[in-house]
Amino acid sequence: MIKDRKAVVDFSSPHEVLISTVLSQRTKDKITFKVSKQLFLKYKTLKSLQKAKIQDIEKIIRPVNYYKGKSRKIKQVANILVKKYKGKVPGSIQKLISLPGVGRKTASCVLIYSFGKPAIAVDTHVHRVFNRLGIIKTKNSENTENVLMKLLPKELWLEANNLFVRFGQQVCLPKKPLCDEFPCKLRDRCLYYKITLNKK
Repeated sequence: MIKDRKAVVDFSSPHEVLISTVLSQRTKDKITFKVSKQLFLKYKTLKSLQKAKIQDIEKIIRPVNYYKGKSRKIKQVANILVKKYKGKVPGSIQKLISLPGVGRKTASCVLIYSFGKPAIAVDTHVHRVFNRLGIIKTKNSENTENVLMKLLPKELWLEANNLFVRFGQQVCLPKKPLCDEFPCKLRDRCLYYKITLNKK
């Protein structure tokens, strides 16, 4: 049974969802949670984060990968949100992806978890699992997002996204998927299992 795990974006306000998801890029969930909580404890508002020194942000988020670049981007995002959007996070994907360090996955997370809008936040887990199963055949996450949006009913986007993120984190691992150890109930339908692991 897949254990239910909190998403990296499980924070109370839209700007916390946005910034924690930026921090999560190429960083493990446990580290992201810990660092995000520390950051938001010290800087409770966007204005306080806007006024923070980059060096002070760096000290807090040092455990995440690429912390120096992310520190600058977080500071820039806070500045833009305060000055351009009056301290509010925009609710459109076009405006979100115009922010420094914000790609489609991060923008989709904000739309889903902050505004309850239908979106599919395709991370490496979602991209890997759907391709391994043989449901889709795509080369990058943006292509995967486009295909899944056409393939899945809109009312299932959030549920499917959450399920396959957890499945990719806990079962369908990048290097050594737990096809037999789990055992995975999807293996009989999985193209990856049939071709790569079930050669007998």
